[in-house]
Amino acid sequence: MILLTFGTRPEWIKIKPLVKVFKKNRYPYRVLFTGQHSTLIPSDAEKNIHVSVSISDGANRLDSIVKSLMDKQKIWDRNDISKVLVQGDTTSAFALALAAFHRRIPVIHLEAGLRTYDLDNPYPEEFNRQAISRLARIHLCPTNLSSQNLFNEGIKDGVHVTGNTVLDNLKDIVPTHSNIVPITMHRRENHHIMDLWFKQFEQLADKYTDLEFVFPMHPNPKVQKHKNLLNKVKVIDPLDYDSFIKLLAKSRLIISDSGGIQEESSFFKKRSIVCRKTTERIEGLGVFFELCRHPEDLPDLFEQAISKKPIESDVLCPFGDGNSSNKIYNILVKLGDKKPHEN
Repeated sequence: MILLTFGTRPEWIKIKPLVKVFKKNRYPYRVLFTGQHSTLIPSDAEKNIHVSVSISDGANRLDSIVKSLMDKQKIWDRNDISKVLVQGDTTSAFALALAAFHRRIPVIHLEAGLRTYDLDNPYPEEFNRQAISRLARIHLCPTNLSSQNLFNEGIKDGVHVTGNTVLDNLKDIVPTHSNIVPITMHRRENHHIMDLWFKQFEQLADKYTDLEFVFPMHPNPKVQKHKNLLNKVKVIDPLDYDSFIKLLAKSRLIISDSGGIQEESSFFKKRSIVCRKTTERIEGLGVFFELCRHPEDLPDLFEQAISKKPIESDVLCPFGDGNSSNKIYNILVKLGDKKPHEN
């Protein structure tokens, strides 16, 4: 039985297609929720959770996550867990992968091999995913480049290129075009300059009055405290995933510091500006998105992006074709299943 784990909304979005395929094919699994985004978790996630744990608050949030998950016997009470799947690069994914490793339970890493090789960008995610790669047995890579990253690090066994499961949620949506420019901003490495980003967003909204800048604002207090800087930008409450994807699908251009949005916008053939110093998804650079490393660079990059013609429909998305969960299911069936300590 595979234990599928998630703690944030983005993680749920990326394991949701697997839950559907496993359920359809009666493949044995359980879902563990580690509790970080309890107020943002959609109802379809709540209905599929088998076991939940909570994160205790402490002086350092990252410490609290690791401490809360590393010695939680409730997670491991059942003795039929044969594999543990963690998604991406959160601190909870790292902690659970390490806890499984301590119990000699094989770890499956979904979205493996993404790299910037800069431990500060993104922080702490770059460390988390590199550390998970060292102990995982099965590496489900979204692209050939992420697979090559692992090969260059000496990881050659158990590596599979599957595409990204997030795109499985999008394959039945037909994108359109409007004057809407969605904005998202939440990453830890932007917290200290959040006010500078917000001022640039407001200046864009003041200049491009024919566009509607819509900002579903993350509930993090370090983001919310700058809300008063935005007047021309339309600030709204966080959207549920389906509503946000509809907004993305009809957008003109996207401004974001999100990793997943780079994939989703590329699938919809939308251009985006990525407000980060670096990206682990370099396959889309120059075609689907551009990096904006500093807030003061945003006006010129936005003007260049908004003046370009729409991306042609025959340009392939480099992050997958919307069928990743079926590919992963077939890989796991071929590999078979073993109980802990049988390896």
